[in-house]
Order: sequence, then C-alpha cells, then structure tokens
Amino acid sequence: MIAILKHGTTPEQTQHLIDWLARMDLDVHVSQGAQVTVLGLIGDTSRVDMELLGSLEMVESVKRVSEPFKQANRKFHPNDTVIDVGGVKIGGGNFVMMAGPCSVESEEQIIEVAKAVKASGANILRGGAFKPRTSPYAFQGMKGEGIQLLLKAREETGLPIVTEIMNISTLDLFRDVDIIQVGARNMQNFDLLKELGKTDKPILLKRGLANTLQELLMSAEYIMSGGNERVMLCERGIRTFETYTRNTLDLTAVCGLHELSHLPVIVDPSHATGKAKLVPPMAVAAAAAGADGLIIEVHNDPAHAMCDGAQSLTPAQFDDLSRRVRKVREAVL
Repeated sequence: MIAILKHGTTPEQTQHLIDWLARMDLDVHVSQGAQVTVLGLIGDTSRVDMELLGSLEMVESVKRVSEPFKQANRKFHPNDTVIDVGGVKIGGGNFVMMAGPCSVESEEQIIEVAKAVKASGANILRGGAFKPRTSPYAFQGMKGEGIQLLLKAREETGLPIVTEIMNISTLDLFRDVDIIQVGARNMQNFDLLKELGKTDKPILLKRGLANTLQELLMSAEYIMSGGNERVMLCERGIRTFETYTRNTLDLTAVCGLHELSHLPVIVDPSHATGKAKLVPPMAVAAAAAGADGLIIEVHNDPAHAMCDGAQSLTPAQFDDLSRRVRKVREAVL
C-alpha cells in the first residue's frame, strides 16, 4: 500500500502520520520527491482503513500495491534512484561504463587494463577475483590476492572497483571493494542476499540464466528489506533454445525494469553474447534502449586470457566502442 501526500505537507505532519502507521506494526518507507512525498507501507496492511487514511487532509491518494516486491517498486519510489560510488553517479540520467578483465591474472595485467579503459572513458573497473566456473578443473580466480590487486589498480587509476562475491564466508574480504557483484548463479542465494542487505555497499545484482524480471526484483527486495537500498540490476542474457550466442540478450528487460522499478539497470553484452564481435552492436543497442550503464569485458591479450577470452574486447576495441556509445547516447537523449 502507498499513500501519496499532498504538496505542502510539513515534515511534522508527515512524521505524525508515520508514527500513527508505525503503531499498526507497519514499516514505512519514505520517498521524498521534488513535488510529491510517497509513503510505502510494508507489513500487514489489511488492518489499515483505506477510506480513513485517504480522508486525512494531508493525503492526496491511497493505493494498494499488488506486486510482491515493495521497496524495489517504482510506485514506492517514483523518482529514479541515483547511486554514488566514489563520485561516480549511476542512474537518473547518469551513464556508467564498467570495464575490465573477466579475471584478474596478475598485477601487470590488471593495472595495464585499468589504465587503458580509464583512458577510453570507463569510470569503474571490473575484474573477477572469485570465479564461478561450470568445470571444477577451470581457473577459479586468484581469490583474496585478486582483490588486493584490484585495490592496487584502484590506487594507480582512481577507478572504483566492482568484483563478484560467491559465498557469505568471504564477505570480510570485500570490506574495501566499492561495488559487490552478485552473479547470475547466486541471484537466488537468499542467505547471501540477506547478509548483503546488512551492508552499506552498492550491489550489482545480475539476473539469473532462467529468471523472470519479477524474480530478479524479488531478489533485490531481499537486499533492500535488510536496509541496503543501493542496488543495481543487471541484464546479462538468459538461456533460450538459441545456440548461436552464449545466452540471449533480453533488451526488453531494460524497458521493463525501468517501468517496474526505480533502480538503475546495467547491461552486460559480454556474457550475453559470448562473442567479442557481437559485444559492440549489443552495447550500443543497450544504450539506445535506455540502460543506465554497461559492463564490458576487456583484456590486453584475449587470445591468452585464463577466462572468457572469446568474449573479451582489446583496449583498442573498447576505445572504439566507447566512442560509438557516446554518439548513440547523444542521438537518443
């Protein structure tokens, strides 16, 4: 249930109403916009008399929210959420480029790539330290050492870093990481999501291989219900019957998620396509569709990459992609 307050309602009146609702054992989420204040009521709202609430002088209207996700719902928060990561703003018209290797392999590699992508316009460095792999014999990442190398690259370039967590037990290793990524395979690892909800770290939540948009938003709800509202959603392709690409990039998800939710939407064309030659056209298509950012795999030597070399761009290719994305955004804005 949401209650939309009239323009001009004082902070004292708003707080008095919140206190009254709290006495009904309801949690109240306040969204303060430029012209309107929205109170989102979370809990057993059956005890709320909608007619009584709607008759209050300060209340413009009262509506029930049928969707199971509440805090991630745009009805609760009409304005786009803007997340600030070390001075880099994401969402609300701010576009971000996250770029870097699938896996951190050495100090020289990650610093070289970090400098290259920054020079081409990337504002966040991505890199895998813990790598979930289908085969137990594949490279599993440098783990804690990989995070330390990412932090060193941040010192060298000033770029905030994003890297993936796989297990609650390693959460302490992420204390200095700027953005924690939850991979597709962990989208419904609810115990992990609950723990991340207790942190104040921005979370990049990737859509699962076979999950609906509502399921993605319910996973975001797990994080937000714990108190952490700094969540970004990531479309990284879903599994279909098509075998030409690694996954099928669902760009309708960008529009759908923006309609349903106020959270920023990032697109990952690298994992979606699995082919470097398809990354640029899908990246510019995502920008044209209104994505709030891109996360792109870039490697200084893709042919010898220890992970996902086939879908990684070279620094020169990423530089060209960045220019194309900027032109597309200028054209559609």
